[in-house]
Amino acid sequence: MSTIKKHLPGVVVCLAIALPCWFAGQALPLIGGPVFAIVAGMALAVFWKQPTRGSVQHGIAFTGKKVLQAAVVLLGFGLNLAQIAQVGMMSLPIIGATVATALIVAFALHSVLHMPSETSTLIGVGSSICGGSAIAATAPVIKADDKDVAQAISVIFLFNVLAALIFPSLGGALGMSNEGFGLFAGTAVNDTSSVTAAAAAWDGMHPGSNALDQATIVKLTRTLAIIPITLVLGIWVARRERRDPAALEAQQHNVVMPSGKLGGFSLRRALPAFIVLFLLASVITTLAAAAGVDMMLFEPLKTLSKFFIVMAMAAIGLNTDIVHLVKTGGKPIFMGLCCWIAIAAVSLGMQHVLGLW
Repeated sequence: MSTIKKHLPGVVVCLAIALPCWFAGQALPLIGGPVFAIVAGMALAVFWKQPTRGSVQHGIAFTGKKVLQAAVVLLGFGLNLAQIAQVGMMSLPIIGATVATALIVAFALHSVLHMPSETSTLIGVGSSICGGSAIAATAPVIKADDKDVAQAISVIFLFNVLAALIFPSLGGALGMSNEGFGLFAGTAVNDTSSVTAAAAAWDGMHPGSNALDQATIVKLTRTLAIIPITLVLGIWVARRERRDPAALEAQQHNVVMPSGKLGGFSLRRALPAFIVLFLLASVITTLAAAAGVDMMLFEPLKTLSKFFIVMAMAAIGLNTDIVHLVKTGGKPIFMGLCCWIAIAAVSLGMQHVLGLW
């Protein structure tokens, strides 16, 4: 009960911010609830500084981390692995190429631009896999700060909107087929809502097209990359912590602790419990579908996952200094632009090489 009392006020604050942002996102899906929430949180934080929040801050921090992890777990109930394997198999070479491209570009620019590794990683992962969901899954693994998450979400949102507005006309100008554009939208647009918006716009421009269904399946296939990426990042973080235990203690407790050995590699540190539960949820969904269970049964969990992400983004916004975000935004935006262009070019190039376009 004491834990509930400690966190409840802050959770309620995030809930109060999230509710109107959720409905705003439903009305304007191109922007989406998470973006509305993180902007609202940052706007409120300008006037309501952390030192004046008292006990409310505990619940805000809880929402930004634990509720975010719960959202990732529930996200697994939207993944039917069998359906993805059947329909999305042909997209795997393109997905692999685009994911690798974005990560390589982000890694290269991280060194060139001297950007924080956490921000660079989140932009690379968000660009290559599935926008906000990938950022939500990756941030706890690499122990990113709220400002890193806010920076990455802002960059991904900018290029999501541009892609949804530009790509349908670009595909038409390039003479793409309906299937080709579905594959292009599913591999080259970051967030699921923007993939849907771009593919729906294409279908509206080309009566009889069914690019939306194909783009959605390709996007879900791409989402599975969260699992190996978070595992690799978890291994990297675990090894880094083993080499520098003092830095780990300082990060966890905000104090400088004496050095000490953390022991050997730990799969538990490398693969957090919420990622295991995310995979388990996907397996449950797949087995239920194979048994003939109506998939509508999982819709409330998928919706709750999306709402939890909106709540978490509100919390992250409250813990973000918007002035600092604006001052340091040039390099992340440039990195996001390079990742965006590289992914689009590789997606189109791979389709051409494989004879799919």
